[in-house]
Amino acid sequence: MDTAAHKGALEARGKTVAVWGTGIDVIYPKENKWLAEQIVESGGAIVSEYPLGTFPAPQNFPVRNRILSGMSVGVLVIEAGEHSGTRITARLAMEQNRDVYAVPGNVTNKNAWGPNTLIKQGAKLTATWEDVWEDLRSEVRLQLEEEMGAGAGNESNAVGPASLFNQTRLSDYERMVLERLRQDEATQLDELIEHLEGELGSAEIFTALFELELAGRVRQMPGKNYVRSM
Repeated sequence: MDTAAHKGALEARGKTVAVWGTGIDVIYPKENKWLAEQIVESGGAIVSEYPLGTFPAPQNFPVRNRILSGMSVGVLVIEAGEHSGTRITARLAMEQNRDVYAVPGNVTNKNAWGPNTLIKQGAKLTATWEDVWEDLRSEVRLQLEEEMGAGAGNESNAVGPASLFNQTRLSDYERMVLERLRQDEATQLDELIEHLEGELGSAEIFTALFELELAGRVRQMPGKNYVRSM
């Protein structure tokens, strides 16, 4: 999950910070050496509170989660089992007065336990990226808008979200959801979930819609209706 998040940030031409549960000189897993190099080269950072040479002991990772939540404006939970590290991160975020968002899932899915429970405890139910964007503090939104505006004014051949998505292969979930949507007619969220019943769970559909919207492939209309935008 961490690897996917960092890769997504890099593909979107963003900067990302990796918090390691090892010494800064110990790459874990080893196959992420290339990813670590890309994070630094793109202007991001790798940080660790552990001494050089610290090996990846299992107990280190839940402990470092307080740094992940503490350096964030908010935490979005898509899936989390009852005893997962993600649940620990969400709890720490609440203790640190950070915003916590959660994507609801099918109650029969064990990984939906986390977000569903968090929503009951006061986390903000999240179905699309707009749910997070509209909830951000005004000063945070203003800063992000200024940064995005500055980025758009750089090189004319810079890769934007939509063009970047065209270069990225769709996941199976995204492809299945996109195939159910039309450009000339809106599809209601409940109808989409019904059509994909038995193939995808609601959490997987929410995640796919989230990614497709970010990429500019899908547009949300009033009343949780969706259309293909390209």
